[in-house]
Amino acid sequence: MGLNYYQIKKNILKSRKLVIKATSNAGSGHPGGSFSMAEILGCLFNKYLRFDPTNPKWEDRDRLVLSKGHAAPGLFSNMATVGYFPVSELETLRKFGSKLQGHPDLKCPGVEFCGGSLGTGLSYSVGIALAGKIDSKDYRVYTVIGDGESDEGQIWEAAMTAAKYKIDNLIAFLDRNFIQQDSYTERIMPLDKQLDGDDFSEMWKDASRWKTGDKWRSFGWNVIEINGHKIEQIDAAIRKAHATKGVPTMIISRTVKGKSVEHMEDNPKWHGLAPDTDVVPIINAELNSQFMIAPSIIAGDMTNLQNEIKRCVSARSDYIHLDVMDGQFVSNKTFDHTKIKELRSLTVIPFDTHLMINEPVKHVRDYIDAGSDIITVHAEVTNESDFGEIHDILKQNQIGVGFAINPDTELPEWSYKFLTSLDQLIVMSVVPGKSGQKYIEETHAKMARLNPILKEHNFSGYIEADGGVNLENIGSIFADGARVFVGGGAIVGQENMFAAIRSFRNESLKSRRHLLLDKAQELGGPDLVNKWIGLHIVGEKQEQIKKIAKEAGYI
Repeated sequence: MGLNYYQIKKNILKSRKLVIKATSNAGSGHPGGSFSMAEILGCLFNKYLRFDPTNPKWEDRDRLVLSKGHAAPGLFSNMATVGYFPVSELETLRKFGSKLQGHPDLKCPGVEFCGGSLGTGLSYSVGIALAGKIDSKDYRVYTVIGDGESDEGQIWEAAMTAAKYKIDNLIAFLDRNFIQQDSYTERIMPLDKQLDGDDFSEMWKDASRWKTGDKWRSFGWNVIEINGHKIEQIDAAIRKAHATKGVPTMIISRTVKGKSVEHMEDNPKWHGLAPDTDVVPIINAELNSQFMIAPSIIAGDMTNLQNEIKRCVSARSDYIHLDVMDGQFVSNKTFDHTKIKELRSLTVIPFDTHLMINEPVKHVRDYIDAGSDIITVHAEVTNESDFGEIHDILKQNQIGVGFAINPDTELPEWSYKFLTSLDQLIVMSVVPGKSGQKYIEETHAKMARLNPILKEHNFSGYIEADGGVNLENIGSIFADGARVFVGGGAIVGQENMFAAIRSFRNESLKSRRHLLLDKAQELGGPDLVNKWIGLHIVGEKQEQIKKIAKEAGYI
């Protein structure tokens, strides 16, 4: 089965929005810690946990223990998303009589642990995991602990106990976001190397500082270290943990407090503060505007694609775009599923496979078996029946479903019925199969025609811009609605791919900030614009956003 990347991503987005809605409505709560673990819970609930919402006490269920219980809104939002209770019930968060309190409580069916006092969840997890082994049960126990609560001695007593009894059905995640209630963790009780100075970005960026894994290894645990916001890394870590016998596993997940909302990110203030209701629509717009960069490796050295994959990994690509051309649908020929299968073992980064081939319905299974995570086929070589078959095959195999249209192709009406479940729409902005083309400017008008259609038919996927995307036009393409950007010569063709991707991200971020300022101006004029700007207190964000607002004439 595939990564199920897009379905997980969509549910993570839904859960984040529910956290914002619930905490804002309650006027209190912990969005920051809920967001730092959002991808972890998203992967667990949408791929790995065995559970039955209609039978929460099912004896053979997997157990999820949220030790960092203050992040309850993140747990509750995922539980609602998968059907434990109606989404509307999140509006009762922290209200008298509600089963959704500020910390998880067993009064809520599906909650496994009362996470009030920090530091106790791992001990509890050791107990139920050991009980499962004694009773010859095959359930697993997944536990999420915080780095702040790792100051507690009980965490380390539990660590010793789990190793002594070889509790290999226990998988713990350390949400390593470097912030606890009062300040940054390294100012209170460092888990890593002592930080001198005030540049807290170094805690996350400088791998030479990371010593926490050594601590857990010394306690006898299998340790895996990942970026806790990369779905593919979480997925790979869980699979490795499942294959590890005789010891418990700790997955150290480097995360960002408040991830996906810029003014909350890395800001201790948002450990336990709810957003005001007037900024909620702007936050939702920001959550809807997350973006990904996908280098197209055919713009590199076609004689050494293995090296191009390694360059994409080093450059921290979000996806790797694989243009498959058969020499028939387009004039050029690149590679097929055999090469993709050969490249798959080099990275867990999602493979975004773009099939520019005739009769894709006959070949789609080959590209699934090769390890593609997203597969896109063209409108020009499919019809309603063929695409319906492709759609169903991909969904059954947990592969993202993509649909592409050439510059001179309008979205066919027969495709409208698939838009609700479509994961990705590629709007080609060059003629496929020819290199070195410039972005076709008419694509902007095409996007203006497409957006109302997509909205009318509840499209919740991602628009991918493919062809001629560069630093000069990525901002306007973002403004059109694209959220995945394929880069050929502008990324892979550059000597320093890391710097090229970083520049792409900076330009996209600038366009997103402009979009959010537009939203603030629309909803509340200069007062709300100034309030929004004032929320961004970490680093140089505030001055950068203020500059955009001044250029727009909003302040």
